[in-house]
Amino acid sequence: MKLGLLLLATLPIAAYAQAQNSSTTVNSSTEYPNTFSSGSANVQPFNNKARRFRDWSISVGGGPAFMVHSALTSINKDKVNWGYNAYVSIDKQISHTFGASIMYTRGETKQTGQLPGVPGQLAGVATATTQFDQIALLGDINFSNLLRRVDNHSPYRWAFHGYGGIGLQGYRTSLHDNDRNRWSDNPKRVPQFVKKDLDFGSVYYQLGLGLKYNVSKLIDVEARTMYLISGEQSFDGSGYNNASYDPAQPVESQYRYTILNNKRSYNAWTVSLGVSFKLGKHETHLAWHDPLQEAYYRTNVLENASTDFVVCEKGDKDNDGVCDDWDRQLDTPAGARVDGAGVALDMDLDGVIDLYDKCVTVPGPVENNGCPVK
Repeated sequence: MKLGLLLLATLPIAAYAQAQNSSTTVNSSTEYPNTFSSGSANVQPFNNKARRFRDWSISVGGGPAFMVHSALTSINKDKVNWGYNAYVSIDKQISHTFGASIMYTRGETKQTGQLPGVPGQLAGVATATTQFDQIALLGDINFSNLLRRVDNHSPYRWAFHGYGGIGLQGYRTSLHDNDRNRWSDNPKRVPQFVKKDLDFGSVYYQLGLGLKYNVSKLIDVEARTMYLISGEQSFDGSGYNNASYDPAQPVESQYRYTILNNKRSYNAWTVSLGVSFKLGKHETHLAWHDPLQEAYYRTNVLENASTDFVVCEKGDKDNDGVCDDWDRQLDTPAGARVDGAGVALDMDLDGVIDLYDKCVTVPGPVENNGCPVK
């Protein structure tokens, strides 16, 4: 008795294991090497033909540039010194939340500053210019896709982006004042010039934010602001000097403009308005697509869809209770009993349907109404 119960208990498990082995296990192969896929997975190769979205674009833009957090600054209490920046980039959208760009930027900042004390009285307000060229690898996080609610079915045309990257830069600076940094033959004086070549020893960093608007399937426009960390103390044109302002220091050090803000890295800030041209033949770009939102949206559509189930679309002409869609005998006599296919029953299989058979359970010829001849 106990052995029988044990066999009954293990039978469903064995049957399920056999079904799994025979129907749902996917073996590794050269075509689909993913051994973790289930048998019901929609496995297919992912290539250019299978892509549904654009993922390449070219962007250009420009706007003002300012030297900030430096000894000589562009934004002062009495005046704002406007510079410019312009960029061009090749952009690749890797997923709906992350992309990468190779970007070239060229710009110029203008900044001013005045030394304290007697040196400042002699030199007056110094003016400096920085011209820079930068090549960077820039990462792009689409915060709007990352934080988008799954119940938000509104049109998706605005996107908030965050940027961060590293690159190489070259720059040329000049500094002019009325004392030691001016053109003069007597005494011999020249403005201060600094030149830094673009090479692997000139690394800089940048961080920023952007707000994009999806104009069409071909064009996006974006307002972007970036903070450039130069890693160079001479980036603003003030030269090199690690000393802070101290009247007790030698007089020579008091003429160095780095005493106005003694930091290792002088940084710049840019604001730009740009346009992105989306490349490819697909209708939409991957940056404007959220797979999770799409999945929830499609589920919601299915849940709220009302489907009318139509039966007997072609009717039941012989009124035998079997729809003509699957009735194998469309002219069943009235009153005859039929099977599931709409065929009149003939229990004794003598060729006379039960409706006309006088001997339903005994076969007989048609001439004798289905009864045997005595």
